[in-house]
Amino acid sequence: MVYIGIDISKNNFVVAYPSTNGYSTKTFPNSTAGVRTFIATLSVAEHHCVMEATGNYCFLLLYLLHQSSIAVSLVNPKQIKHFARMMMAVTKTDEKDACMIAMYGEKMNPPIYKMPSQSIILLKQKKTVIRQLRKQLVASKNLRGSLIVLPYRDKACVRTLDKTIDFRTKQIEQLEAELADIASSEFDKQLKALTSIKGIGITLATALILTTGGFTYFDNAKQLSRFIGICPTYQQSGTSVNIKGHINRNGDEHLRSLLYVASWIALRYNASCRECYLRLKANGKPSKVALIAVANKLVRQAFAIATTDSTYIDGFISTKK
Repeated sequence: MVYIGIDISKNNFVVAYPSTNGYSTKTFPNSTAGVRTFIATLSVAEHHCVMEATGNYCFLLLYLLHQSSIAVSLVNPKQIKHFARMMMAVTKTDEKDACMIAMYGEKMNPPIYKMPSQSIILLKQKKTVIRQLRKQLVASKNLRGSLIVLPYRDKACVRTLDKTIDFRTKQIEQLEAELADIASSEFDKQLKALTSIKGIGITLATALILTTGGFTYFDNAKQLSRFIGICPTYQQSGTSVNIKGHINRNGDEHLRSLLYVASWIALRYNASCRECYLRLKANGKPSKVALIAVANKLVRQAFAIATTDSTYIDGFISTKK
């Protein structure tokens, strides 16, 4: 298998092809025509493309490669960054980055990317827009709050902010309703199974389905916990270093916060989670550490329920490790 490294930007992407003297590079426009020109240089049986996850900029190339049955891997930029440090790279250009990504593919053999369904893609777009609209809504409310305390305030400005707040609220409500409709129609069975777990509501259930592609991206709950960023770090070297650190915080911050809030609810109504929390507290663990353990417990319960096609029963134990 020949690994092709691709460094992507908004307007173009640089491709590194292996050659007898290392790598040769070529730049293509990041457009449908440019991507199709690039795909024409590839062989389905011979080539495996590797690229960094760069948000929306990489998706056109990713989608068309998948449609053409070309093997493609999507890699976390942090992995490429650490790999470049390991290789003691001192120069950073688009061409060098593409070569480094190709070298990473050869050395690490990354897994082939699983293209999400159209429903997942639409749901992710709505989720992203809702999140941004919420930030704008909070900013508008804060600005209005700072104006109305002034002894002399511009009534026109306050009215404008009131209209903006009302408009943003209606936009969010409409998008949330559309998101719920798509989720219910496409993932109704999983939503019902996940919300049967005491502590997981419709918002968290939908977020878990989006993150996991309907629980198809991960082989076990431990992988999912690592991806979300709620697994504790651990450092050990010889006899002098033995440190259990904080959670890694590498994943989706929004999903992590939803799980943390859900862990408080699970303490009251979920017997397994309550037992886990009380046991850790009895062993002298801080409340926050115990709550993170409860969040991990919720992830394991969710994974077990969603992948075994069953409903929640207190004390359920997954057969998957």
